[in-house]
Amino acid sequence: MSEEKKTVFEPTRRQVLATTGAMAAGVALSQLGGFVSKAGATGGKTEKWPWPYKKLDPAKTAEICYNEWYRVFCGAAVINSVVGQLREKVGEPYTSFPADAFVFLEGGQLGWGTICGSPAGANIVASLIIGPRTAGDPDAHHIGNDVMQWYSEAALPTFTPKELNPKAKKAGVPHKLQTTVSNSPLCHLSVGKWMKAANKSLKSPERKDRCARVAASTAYKVVELLNAWHDGDYESSGFVSCAKENGITGQFNCMECHGDDVPEAPQG
Repeated sequence: MSEEKKTVFEPTRRQVLATTGAMAAGVALSQLGGFVSKAGATGGKTEKWPWPYKKLDPAKTAEICYNEWYRVFCGAAVINSVVGQLREKVGEPYTSFPADAFVFLEGGQLGWGTICGSPAGANIVASLIIGPRTAGDPDAHHIGNDVMQWYSEAALPTFTPKELNPKAKKAGVPHKLQTTVSNSPLCHLSVGKWMKAANKSLKSPERKDRCARVAASTAYKVVELLNAWHDGDYESSGFVSCAKENGITGQFNCMECHGDDVPEAPQG
């Protein structure tokens, strides 16, 4: 691997990617399981899903999300920026939805550096609103795919707050920050590449504000897509994962992590 692609996180990358998927899924299911039983599971049937949606202002949503990051971090901030407004516009079932429970999405799932909490939160929102693909409408998965692809290819953050959060202002964070392209939805790569380009540590106020802005950028994007879907104008980018081609779930950028040692999955 070239010096350009090395980061301070390199020694633990493969261990992180190999061990965290089941744990993150288990935590997510435990959080959602408690909500389902509380929100109306009767006789093995849960309440109606998907949930109603009213169009939101992407710019307003992004500002809410940016400041929410300083309270509940990336994933829960994205979810709260949408759900919080829909509580006012729609009411139930959003009123009872425990969005803060998704604080575990922070740092790529509890600090493990897997999928960034921002696209994970956006995918939860899209799934709640559009519903499962088994219902005959694949758009929830399509919007999720589009968010993941956009997150990987965009120079993030795309969002700049009108006013800095008080904590960022007190710490002297500049109004403009470095942007980087992650080529991956993984927190580990997204944050690591930005830290290297900006020469800032994980605990620096600039890195923290950068992640708040990335969450806000993602909230803007998912609301933009949901609004288009609501109006019947949404068209999927057509992006799909490389699972079919390679016989295993994955991304198209294997070389980012594996170098010349890309494992081959048994086919069939």
